[in-house]
Amino acid sequence: MEHLDAISALVTGGASGLGEATARALHGRGAHVIIADRNTDRGAALAAELGARAEFCATDVCSEDQVLAAIARAEAARPLRVAVNCAGIGGIARTLDRDGSPHPLEGFRRVLEVNLVGTFNVLRLAAAAMAKHEPVAGGSERGVVINTASVAAFDGQIGQAAYASSKAAIAGMTLPVAR
Repeated sequence: MEHLDAISALVTGGASGLGEATARALHGRGAHVIIADRNTDRGAALAAELGARAEFCATDVCSEDQVLAAIARAEAARPLRVAVNCAGIGGIARTLDRDGSPHPLEGFRRVLEVNLVGTFNVLRLAAAAMAKHEPVAGGSERGVVINTASVAAFDGQIGQAAYASSKAAIAGMTLPVAR
């Protein structure tokens, strides 16, 4: 990865796990990083630890207004050229519980809303912001959006119907939106 001194990057789910590692890596290479997450304590602590060129922005990826606010913060610092979708939730529920109760539909919907719809929401809004910039020197690219999924998309475990479905949908969505 080249030095990223002239860009900003938005990392959803940036306060922990893969998102945190991504935020650290981008920051370490010079990018101005927006840590977009719902976890205000961890997000603010990470931004403070990283120091200059790192900001925390409380963000629910399902909220258009909150995602636009995070993008605006990124754009205020430097042109947004990178968005990495790491935000996601899990949850384990069997299709039928041992007592015969069905998987709660609301829980299934919530996982799809956050993981799939949230990813698409960030992708579409970040792409719109990036499209307004001049292409990177010597090419036609204006930025990159990276979606993360999981091996569960192809080999989900017992109780992962919602999670595996959401990750499979992200994998299936990514190529068509890139075309």
